[in-house]
This record gives sequence, structure tokens and C-alpha cells, in this order.
Amino acid sequence: MGGSGSKLTVTTPSDREIVMTRVFDAPRDLVFEAHSSCEHMSNWWGPRKYEFASCEIDFRPGGKWRIVHRGPDGEEDGFHGEFREIVRPERIVWTFEWEGMPGHVSVDTLTLEEHEGKTTVIATSAFDSVEDRDGMLGSGMESGAAESYDRLDEYLEVLRERSVG
Repeated sequence: MGGSGSKLTVTTPSDREIVMTRVFDAPRDLVFEAHSSCEHMSNWWGPRKYEFASCEIDFRPGGKWRIVHRGPDGEEDGFHGEFREIVRPERIVWTFEWEGMPGHVSVDTLTLEEHEGKTTVIATSAFDSVEDRDGMLGSGMESGAAESYDRLDEYLEVLRERSVG
């Protein structure tokens, strides 16, 4: 089990936004790094019941990313987008599209704030319409994100132990 004890909070501050917030017991640089490559993301992104089928991340502004999960039934789900802004270690902005519903693209902004060795992650997803936002909320996104962040918490603990050892 991870060490932060923090849980994900999800809010809808406007009719086209979802904001997810979680505190991690890790320095901001480490949390940022965990979002920057397939090597790291394959250890925590997505629910446990899915395996990483493929991953491509060109981590630079204008760079593309694509992740494919394979479920226990062998069914694959793909997600892709493009990085719009990367400000190390404060912010990452990218587009996000689930390939099961092409054309419904969100712009996601990850903001990382460090205080006393802990990092608050604020993930804001902006949608083109209230229908797109509500569709994402109805998709099980909240439980999937909560499980991903639990896994990230556990992975950050492993990375902290590696850096100390």
C-alpha cells in the first residue's frame, strides 16, 4: 500500500471541466518524472486489471503520445493525444482522446505543487461540451483515475526507495 494516505477528490467547477486532486508523499520532481515516459507510466497508469499492450510517448511540446490497454477479456482500448506545454516540474498540458469515441477530445492540464516534501497534483480536464464532460464522468473515469493514482502512490514509494538505496 502506498504511503500518502491521500485519496482522490473529483469536482466539476464548471459545466465543461473535471478537476481531480490528490496529494502524494513525494517531491514534485519525482511525481513529474513519473508522468514523462512509458517506462514510468506502464507501472501505474490505468486500472490493475489492464495490462499495457503498447505505449509511445514523445515527451516534448508538439510530441504525440499513445497508450493501449488490454483487458482481461483480451479487448484493447487505445488513448492518444499531443503534448501542448511542458514546464518541468510544474505543469504538463496535453490533449486526450479515447479511441472508442473518436472526436471527443479534452485538453488536460496537470499542475504539480510541492509543500514540505509532498506534492499536490491537480488534473484539470476541459471538454468542448457538457455532454462530453458528462460522458467522461459516466464512463467510470473517476474509479479508474482513483485506482491509477493509488498505483502511482505505490510506484512513487518504490522510486523513493531506489533513490535512497
